Amino acid sequence: MVIPTAFSSSLAVRSAVGVVLAAAIAARAFRRRSLNASGGIAGFVVMAVHIACGYRYGALLLAFFLSSSKLTKIGEDRKRRVEDEFKEGGQRNWIQVLANSTIATILVVIFEIMTGGQDQCLDSNGSKIITGIIGGIIGHYCCCNGDTWSSEIGVLSNEQPRLITTLKPVRKGTNGGVTLQGLLAATGGGLIIGLTFVIVGLLTAECSSDIALRQLLVIPISAAAGLLGSLIDSLLGATLQFSGYCSVRKKVVSKRGPTVTKISGMTVLDNDAVNAVSVLLTTVLTAYACISIF
Repeated sequence: MVIPTAFSSSLAVRSAVGVVLAAAIAARAFRRRSLNASGGIAGFVVMAVHIACGYRYGALLLAFFLSSSKLTKIGEDRKRRVEDEFKEGGQRNWIQVLANSTIATILVVIFEIMTGGQDQCLDSNGSKIITGIIGGIIGHYCCCNGDTWSSEIGVLSNEQPRLITTLKPVRKGTNGGVTLQGLLAATGGGLIIGLTFVIVGLLTAECSSDIALRQLLVIPISAAAGLLGSLIDSLLGATLQFSGYCSVRKKVVSKRGPTVTKISGMTVLDNDAVNAVSVLLTTVLTAYACISIF
């Protein structure tokens, strides 16, 4: 038995839909201070490309952006006292937008070129390359969402963070500091991406009933990818990203100075670079897992 797709269209139609939706979402995000001007422009381009290449991949990006933006606004007063580079509403710029979307954007464009935008189920017997690309896109947004959920929820936790490399207690805001609540949030962030992929896929992908049933495995894989991405980010943050306590500002900072006492890490990567590397690694590992499992 083949489950038919209920929602398919040409590249021209998807592109038109992408431009309209992306413009509306970017404008709304700018008004609500989730993105600054440069972030709004970058976000518009990225969203339009995702939707043009496949509705399901636009949905994954939306699930990440909308849920993460909502969590960023929760507990802003507490976050302002803890976070070194706190910005009202989040206000992500073009660098942050691209750090969290470039790899997936490249993958969705490759997917469009190879498939003509016809959505596919994960099935290595049909094509290991396509399965790997789809798995990579899933892993990418599981990492982004999981890490953001972990950071935004973890910093509000009453738990004392522990440095992932030594398990010693550290101040809130320390790069590489983890809490149980934050790790559970990372798992939930990945889970949301997996659920979005499966649910939207019911409308956009056509495959046999047995293969369709196996797509449910994406949900636990995505939860694991969200947790994995957050752990990789924390490990990189604890070792290659500097954290220190500023006695003047009374908070953890990411730059050295005469009033800053080192907590952990080397000055090798900044936060955007840590995000980009963790996304790349999670993308590759999830792609490999999907090729092996499906």
